[in-house]
Amino acid sequence: MDRAELATVLRTARSRITPADVGLPGGFRRQVPGLRREEVAQLAGLSVDYVVRLEQGRGPRPSDQVLGALTRALRVSDSDRDLIFRLAGAEPPQAGRIAMTIKPSVMRLLDRMADLPALVISAKSDVLAWNPPAAALLGDFSRRPPARRNIMWQRFLGDGLDRVVMTPEAEAANALDCVGCLRTVHAKYPRDPDLARLITELRTGSAQFDELWRAGRSGQLSSRTTTIAHPELGVLDLDCDALLVPEADQTVVVYSAAPGTRSASALELLRVTGVEQFSPDGAAGD
Repeated sequence: MDRAELATVLRTARSRITPADVGLPGGFRRQVPGLRREEVAQLAGLSVDYVVRLEQGRGPRPSDQVLGALTRALRVSDSDRDLIFRLAGAEPPQAGRIAMTIKPSVMRLLDRMADLPALVISAKSDVLAWNPPAAALLGDFSRRPPARRNIMWQRFLGDGLDRVVMTPEAEAANALDCVGCLRTVHAKYPRDPDLARLITELRTGSAQFDELWRAGRSGQLSSRTTTIAHPELGVLDLDCDALLVPEADQTVVVYSAAPGTRSASALELLRVTGVEQFSPDGAAGD
C-alpha cells in the first residue's frame, strides 16, 4: 500500500468535484476547491476521521467495500478507480465481477432528475447513488454503512423496506421476486465473491430467504406501483420505473406520480424541502 500517493490522489479527486456535482448545497465561505472532507465522508458512509487519516497517509489498508464507496463518492473514472485500488494494495474490480462504478453519463442523468426521486442500483441491488428527493422519500442512505446499502440485505436481514406498504399477499410475492432476481444474477456472475458472500449471509440469517432460494425460481426487476408511507407526508401511491443501463448491468429506479394527485404534490414538497427538513423522529427540523 502506497499511503502517500493514495493520499495525494484522493485529495486531488476531491478537489475536482463541486457540491453541485453530487447534489449538495454549495453554501458560502468555502475555503477549499471541491468537496469538503465531511461531504466525502457523508457520501461514502464513512467517518470524517477515517477520510482525514486516508488523506494524511496514515491508517489501515481500506477494504474493497470502502474503496468502492470512496471511488463512487468521488466520481472517478474507471482508470482512476483502478489506480486508487492498486495504491491501496487491492486488486481492481475484474471481468466477471458486478460493476459497482457508475458511468459519468448516468450520474449526469441522476443529477438532472431534480424533480423526481431516483437512485442507481447494482445488479445485486446495492444502492450506488441517489439524488436528494430519493433520500427525502426513502431515508438518507448515507446514514447506513456501504455494506448495508443493499436492498436484499435490508429486505431480509435489516429493518425491511420500512416505508413500503404491502399486503401480506404482496409481501410474499415480493419476497419471491427478490430471491428470484438474486438467483438470476448469481447465474450471470457465478465468480463474484461479494455476491457469493451476500447470498451466504442471507441464507444463513434468514429462514425465509433460504426456503425461497431452495425453491429454485428465477426473476427480474420490473416496473411497478409502490405505496410509500412517509413519516411526514403520509401514504403516497407512486409509479416505480426501472430503467436498465445494459453495459453496466445497473438500474436507474425512478419514482413519480400522476399529475394533479396528492402524491404528486407531496413529491413536489419533498423536492423543495429536502431531507434536511425531517429529523429522524419524524419531527420537522430547523
